[in-house]
Amino acid sequence: MLGFFLRLLPFWVREPLLIVIGSVIGLRLLHIAVLEKEWAPAGIGAVFLLLAAVSIHRVVRAVHARRGASAGAAEAGLPGQPQPVAARSAAPPVPPAAPAPPKEIHAGVQVFAAFAVFGVLAVSVWLGPRLLPPEGEGDGTPRAAACPSEEDAKGEKTPDAYKKADVVTGADLCEALNTPDLAGLLGTPGEIATTASGDNGTAALTGGKVARPVAEVRFDTYTVNVSVTYNKLSMDQYVKLMEFGNETDVRKSTVLDRSAVFFSQPTMAIEIDLGGGGTGGPVTDGPLARNLAVALDGKDRGGYCEVTVWSDAETLPDDNALLDIAETVLPAIPERAA
Repeated sequence: MLGFFLRLLPFWVREPLLIVIGSVIGLRLLHIAVLEKEWAPAGIGAVFLLLAAVSIHRVVRAVHARRGASAGAAEAGLPGQPQPVAARSAAPPVPPAAPAPPKEIHAGVQVFAAFAVFGVLAVSVWLGPRLLPPEGEGDGTPRAAACPSEEDAKGEKTPDAYKKADVVTGADLCEALNTPDLAGLLGTPGEIATTASGDNGTAALTGGKVARPVAEVRFDTYTVNVSVTYNKLSMDQYVKLMEFGNETDVRKSTVLDRSAVFFSQPTMAIEIDLGGGGTGGPVTDGPLARNLAVALDGKDRGGYCEVTVWSDAETLPDDNALLDIAETVLPAIPERAA
């Protein structure tokens, strides 16, 4: 079928088309053969280049033939010896002149135009996959939220507490947390992250001297928050402080051979009344959140990573989900040095 359509094309379209296709495909196959060190693509590429060479030979012969024909026609039209003048007689009526045939386009112009058109097509095919938008863009398919890039954070001053070599940033935590498997770990594999963020904050009441990076990924069902506090508080001290707080369902555990503790704690909710001229409302308890705090090293020298999960529907995943998330994030956090 393809050969039938090619035979229907004019010579000055068909041959340049074969040259372009043969050259592009042949060179591409040779490039693949060199990269992958396989002989099969090299052989097929050589065949395409051979076909392109045959077409080039045909075009060159056709151009020479047309030039020769044009030169012969010019020589035939040169004036010769003067012919004897016949006796004068009544001239026959002159028929109306036929319309002049349209001027034929020069063969070189046709070749150049064909090469230009099919050259543009070849470049479009070659670069097309690189110019297409990423998968899911422009077709209505929702895309998972991405973490902020370094360019997004330009202009923001990083606290001095982050100058230590073993301190991670909010962007690092976000990249470690926002994985394609996160929704599956929460028990909602069909959901897509709607927002993802990272922040280089500091712990409260420390004068900006204690780094506390935070990352958060939000889904339709759950919100996951991961923070790292670089203080000197051990897990035992942290559990003792819970006696003075409103934590419930406290349970000690271990994660990757590190001390850890589960506990539940309500989130904070701020009610804002936009009617009646009010500007804000009291801070109240929001949905209950489940937390898992893990020491930053096996010897519990101080500092901890905390994983927090909550839902606006006031449902919570199993504790195993928090364990899986902690085991995913902790490898990205360097252990605390002595």
